[in-house]
Amino acid sequence: MTTLLHLNGVTKQFGGLVAVGDLNIKIERGELVGVIGPNGAGKTTVFNLLTGVYTPSEGSILFNGQSVDGQRPYQVAALGMARTFQNIRLFKSLTALDNVKIASHLHTGVGLMASILRTPALLKNDARLGALAREMLTRMDLVDYFDVQAGSLPYGLQRRLEIARALATQPALLLLDEPAAGMNPQEKTSLMMLIRRIRDDFGLTVLLIEHDMKLVMGICERIYVLDYGRVIADGVPEAICRNPKVIAAYLGEEFVPSDGGADTRTGAEE
Repeated sequence: MTTLLHLNGVTKQFGGLVAVGDLNIKIERGELVGVIGPNGAGKTTVFNLLTGVYTPSEGSILFNGQSVDGQRPYQVAALGMARTFQNIRLFKSLTALDNVKIASHLHTGVGLMASILRTPALLKNDARLGALAREMLTRMDLVDYFDVQAGSLPYGLQRRLEIARALATQPALLLLDEPAAGMNPQEKTSLMMLIRRIRDDFGLTVLLIEHDMKLVMGICERIYVLDYGRVIADGVPEAICRNPKVIAAYLGEEFVPSDGGADTRTGAEE
């Protein structure tokens, strides 16, 4: 396996507050990795650093061998990194299809003049992007909702739509920020299977932040644990759920399984 993402000594300060400090994280191509930790541990700050919302105060971020320090979010997306958000950010007055088509335009090769003149090249490109959007929605089991306004969709389907939109940017790395937030148990089980399928079918690398320990322990191959902006543990799920530092900082003694396996309950709350 080859390293796709490498955070080397990354620190982010806001005035005197160190939101994340001296982070050293490596994600190999094709992995499905989780990031957990208590509220305020710096998890979303890490995603904001990766996607160009913030610039590191110290350290470096390499994505696919290229520095993304100081890159704008649209530049990072063009390099192959896409994300979803804890609070769903869809164009709620637009249809599901239009939401995904907008993301597809990241890789359009048609210029401004072609758009103004409505050239054959533009029409051909629009048809291609429409087909791509339909494919993404179909693969997210949203085939019956092409023409439905995004804001009218049930919450769980809005989550799927947001993932479909991220996939339309054709990423190599998909960042999922609390994808199970607000879902009922049935929706979470379905989401778990969907994330696995996305990784395998699209050949992606997936990095997710999540508080639902059943989901994290069930699908992640490795887990990083943050506390006060620093990595306090990393490893396979079975080791993480028994790590004394993780138990003390986040999971609590009641989470530790007594049967030798990972606890299958929902686990820690946000």
